[in-house]
Amino acid sequence: MDNEIAVDNSPAYRLYKSGRIERLLGETFKPPSLTPENGVVSKDTVFSPEHNLSVRIFLPEKASATDEKLPLLVYFHGGGFVIETAFSPTYHNFLTSAVAAAGCLAISVDYRRAPEFPIPIPYEDSWDALEWVLSHVSGTGPEQWINKYADFGRVFLAGDSAGGNISHHLATRAKREGLDSVNITGVVLIHPYFWGKAPVDEFETRDEAKRRNIEARWRVASPNSEDGVDDPLFNVVGSESVDVSGLGCGRVLVVVAGDDTFARQGLGYAAKLERSGWGGEVE
Repeated sequence: MDNEIAVDNSPAYRLYKSGRIERLLGETFKPPSLTPENGVVSKDTVFSPEHNLSVRIFLPEKASATDEKLPLLVYFHGGGFVIETAFSPTYHNFLTSAVAAAGCLAISVDYRRAPEFPIPIPYEDSWDALEWVLSHVSGTGPEQWINKYADFGRVFLAGDSAGGNISHHLATRAKREGLDSVNITGVVLIHPYFWGKAPVDEFETRDEAKRRNIEARWRVASPNSEDGVDDPLFNVVGSESVDVSGLGCGRVLVVVAGDDTFARQGLGYAAKLERSGWGGEVE
């Protein structure tokens, strides 16, 4: 049974009927560097000793010469809740480039992954990381780079794929739970991982094999979900029970791509925000 495949999502991963998972992407660890890469230095720090979880912090090297407060980007990696980490070459290189271009302080969050740690654990780990970051708002938190350089008047959440999904839900939770320490300025959703049984419009894929594959991948991430892909955590766009008007920020950028399976969901999300009475600016 250990060699019998239950879900083959190559080239990303294979899940076997025994429960063993073989991750084929995103497992390489790229170390942080205090030697500037593209003008950016980086380091890792633990935010959850209980679960041995860390964030990677990226800082423009020139900031140390000016002590200037920088916009704060909190980033959540993608990978369908199953593959990739905050420390893979993909995300290290991407955040290095983003910080070099934007001149911000970025914090890339690592969270525990399914199927060993199924949903909602990735959301809870990400929320814990956000609370840890915001514990620095008084300038007395455990990480000096955040104390010294973070401008808590300019806080952005961002993520791609599953990380985009997480960013939406954290911004909603921040508003619902009334985080008093800071206001989230904006959220960036890059190819957000949203889906549902019913297509959002006539252009969304009718490819049944592809739809079944997406449903199988969601079951890997959330095996206890009673509604399958119509779970409100996943079906953000199509579910009437999801009220996006409570999003806790003033600006949203949604990024889609023509060959992205989830492109129509991203466009549908932006349209739903505009109709919701949310009152912010969506692009």
